[in-house]
Amino acid sequence: MPTYITLFRWTQQGIEQVKDSPARLDKARALFRQFGGEIKGFYLVMGQYDAVIVSEAPDDETMARIMLATGTTGNIRSETLRAFTEDEYGQIIAALP
Repeated sequence: MPTYITLFRWTQQGIEQVKDSPARLDKARALFRQFGGEIKGFYLVMGQYDAVIVSEAPDDETMARIMLATGTTGNIRSETLRAFTEDEYGQIIAALP
């Protein structure tokens, strides 16, 4: 399954209710499972972003659905990056002309 890295920032609403964020993460895990994906790792981070999730989903369209559904809660703003494994990276590079 494709791997994704999602960078999160809490909205004003999200930070005001930050104590609820562990329960929101549990709901996100359930949403990923519902769509056939999985959250592989969650990290609270310092700097420009508040949290990072490493996840897998069946395809880009499914990941878009998951992120749109998550965004409707109003608690986060996110940026999702498609991540390629080292093996995938090697195949991409090997296919260059």
